[in-house]
Amino acid sequence: MTSIYSLEIQQQLKDSLELLKMILGPDLLSVYLFGSSLVGGLQKYSDLDILVVTKRAITLEEKSRLIDNLLQISGIYMKSSKLPIEMTLVEKAMINPWQYPPHFNFQYGEWLREYFEKGIIEPWPNYEMPDLALIVTQVLLKSQTLWGLKPEQLLANVPYPDFMKAMLHDLNRLGTDLEHDTRNVLLTYARIWSTFGTDAIRSKPAAAEWVMNHLPKIYQPLMKRAKSICIGEENEYWDDIEVLIKPCADFMVEKINAQISSVNFDDPNKLIKLAEATN
Repeated sequence: MTSIYSLEIQQQLKDSLELLKMILGPDLLSVYLFGSSLVGGLQKYSDLDILVVTKRAITLEEKSRLIDNLLQISGIYMKSSKLPIEMTLVEKAMINPWQYPPHFNFQYGEWLREYFEKGIIEPWPNYEMPDLALIVTQVLLKSQTLWGLKPEQLLANVPYPDFMKAMLHDLNRLGTDLEHDTRNVLLTYARIWSTFGTDAIRSKPAAAEWVMNHLPKIYQPLMKRAKSICIGEENEYWDDIEVLIKPCADFMVEKINAQISSVNFDDPNKLIKLAEATN
């Protein structure tokens, strides 16, 4: 395991990999670490993002075994020194050849812990997962192969229009979370806006910096606060600027929609890149 991570994170990754090998055996094709671990750096609220590609769909019994173990391996947000794990399992045939919307097989995340602890193994309404377009693209652009084939040997490139559709998938729903998940919603809007504006993926702190240069001055303190909370420089508080939250969010959504109307989704030369890699 690479030495750039703390011993505790290395142990989490080792335990996760051994668990997958034990449950899946020869049906485990590849395991990739991606996201903030490699782009932008791990922050106060970061997860360990892991994509697992399998030869076949895993069974309910195998999902139950994964859950029982991941509940112990994964850290609980702000209640553990261990990092939360977000692990997505997908059958190779569901993503290569590529099709949209893609379908996943299983996902573990700390926002699902309450369901899993109650014995609910599949708390999702269906297996469609537009986010896989974003995950696969990130893995192909920058990831660490923990096991198996390198991503370019196993994964199909995601077409530009499908990536952008996936970026927009939850745009309307995000607004309903603004009041109770302010930081995350503002930073997600920032990532969407900056990607549509530049065809580049950024970490949340980097997206916040990009957006601060495009926001009216009145809204800049909100994005500065969101970034500072994200990187652990400030605690979560919004009372002093609460009146600006919805107008700022509405402004960003308006800008995103304006970008959408100007994008040529059929341009064969358009590609998604990694912004940090070009800095």
